[in-house]
Amino acid sequence: MKKKILVVDDEEIIRDSIGFVLEKEGFFVRKAENGAVALKLLNENMFDLVITDIEMPELRGPELLERIAERYPHTFVIMITAYASVETAVSALRKGAYDYILKPIEFDELLIRIKKLFDHKDLSLENTLLRQELNRKYDFSNIVGHSDVMKKVFSDIQKVAPTDGTVLITGKSGTGKELVARAIHTHSKRNAKRFHAINCGAIVETLFESELFGHKKGSFTGATSDKEGAFKAAEGGTLLLDEISEMPLHLQPKLLRALEQREITPVGSNETLPINVRIVAATNRNLKDEIAKGKFREDLFYRLNVVEIHLPELNERSEDIPLLVNSFISKFRTEMGKSIKGITNQAMSALVNHQWKGQIRELQNIVERAMIFCDAEMIDVHHLPEELQASAQISVIDYSSQSLKDAVHMFERRYIEQKLKNHSGDKEKVAKDLGLSLSTLYRKFEELGIPLKEK
Repeated sequence: MKKKILVVDDEEIIRDSIGFVLEKEGFFVRKAENGAVALKLLNENMFDLVITDIEMPELRGPELLERIAERYPHTFVIMITAYASVETAVSALRKGAYDYILKPIEFDELLIRIKKLFDHKDLSLENTLLRQELNRKYDFSNIVGHSDVMKKVFSDIQKVAPTDGTVLITGKSGTGKELVARAIHTHSKRNAKRFHAINCGAIVETLFESELFGHKKGSFTGATSDKEGAFKAAEGGTLLLDEISEMPLHLQPKLLRALEQREITPVGSNETLPINVRIVAATNRNLKDEIAKGKFREDLFYRLNVVEIHLPELNERSEDIPLLVNSFISKFRTEMGKSIKGITNQAMSALVNHQWKGQIRELQNIVERAMIFCDAEMIDVHHLPEELQASAQISVIDYSSQSLKDAVHMFERRYIEQKLKNHSGDKEKVAKDLGLSLSTLYRKFEELGIPLKEK
């Protein structure tokens, strides 16, 4: 589609000359003899660029610029000025003009500047669309779940995101901590800047300080140039310190100072640098236990734990599993180009009743595996791993020739045996999972003839 340009100048020869050159280059051009006429044309059409003189009757260039900035923020402006009015043109740049050109106009130079302008505009639009896509992808409302525990997570994100408060996200590996951190960033006032994540457990201890705070050239062997650390990489945005419990103890005071003083010192430098970063930390460990072991500083814990968002284990939100499964099926259906419509009730039941030690990540992997092997319209039990197929057998016992009492007993025995298997024989965990006291569970063992084995 042709770019639309409006040329505004009270000198006919100038506006006709510019219009002629631009039309030869393939642009759609309209012309106006003053700012008032230009505003009328702007009300009727959308222009990508306005090239306007500064000194004109009825409405001067700077006033036209102000109207355009107010009403048409996506329209760029280039000012035409005589040498004597350069100061006015510079003032216009401060008010939002993209560029200015001097009279007499060099048309080759004008075309070069217009090309740069449109390249900049296209890149800006691309970045805007990319940011919108990322925002959509990481919008907290798209984190799957309708259980009460997840509703609390959504509420916490919504409340904390607009603030600059430090957030500590806790939960088992695979529960979606980074997704929540990105959602916080997306809904914050910092979302136009970068979200930068580092995994503290994946950094070699000798390089940790450099990765976090940066270093100066020659500060250690291998430092062949200056390096920007994670804090500066996230300047103006959000820095996620994932698996914060893995941070070396001797560096924790430096992190605490960075958080409290809002400044860092790169390795090999005596100069402190100001920082403007929001910190979100995440851990799969109990930091209070780490403090008791002497592996984590208590003062750093309280500085990080301004707001804690705890992500529940998948087994604590089993009612969300069908939503998650259908979400993954939809995702992989598109990626794999398959026509799989869904999952059978029996297979879904096996997934809901499984003990998910690997959390959501494990569930996603199993759904992906099932879709690879599925050549039918529906994922069925035989598409699942063997351990899940075993749990599905509970629902296919033939009860037809039994009394109600015997059928109930058989179901209870198989169900409890499966729970024992899921929890590796840990009777306390089984009792908790079933909502029974330990003494009631032992009575069930005796009543149903389940052998008492040590775990």
